[in-house]
Amino acid sequence: MNEIDWKVLREAAQGAMRRAYAPYSDFPVGAAGLADDGRVLTGCNVENASYGVGLCAECSLVSALHGPDKAAEGERPRLVAVAVVDRHGDPLMPCGRCRQLLWEHGGPAMLLETTRGVLPMSDVLPDAFGPDDLINRA
Repeated sequence: MNEIDWKVLREAAQGAMRRAYAPYSDFPVGAAGLADDGRVLTGCNVENASYGVGLCAECSLVSALHGPDKAAEGERPRLVAVAVVDRHGDPLMPCGRCRQLLWEHGGPAMLLETTRGVLPMSDVLPDAFGPDDLINRA
């Protein structure tokens, strides 16, 4: 895979953030990811009046990864790089739940733009529990 164009990912995340539905928190979030098949996917947060069933931007992004425009049947697309931004377009660290979600769909080498710079998921979520643990520890 070629060099990651973080500017393009941030701009795509900002575009997604502008479509966020955040009437309760007034905290719109956008996410953009580069998949291993070359697609750039986006997601935004979608809140709900019952609060707990709202969706984070990263959840929306992972849904797009596996949605109708995904890779050929039988192939499992993976995230290579992800940028998450706030309303100002600044990097925003995913919550713990979303870090776990990104780990599962990108793995330890997936790159995440953070406030400290670009980091692999193995640095963002050290000692993560993943699908291999279900096999190796069964």
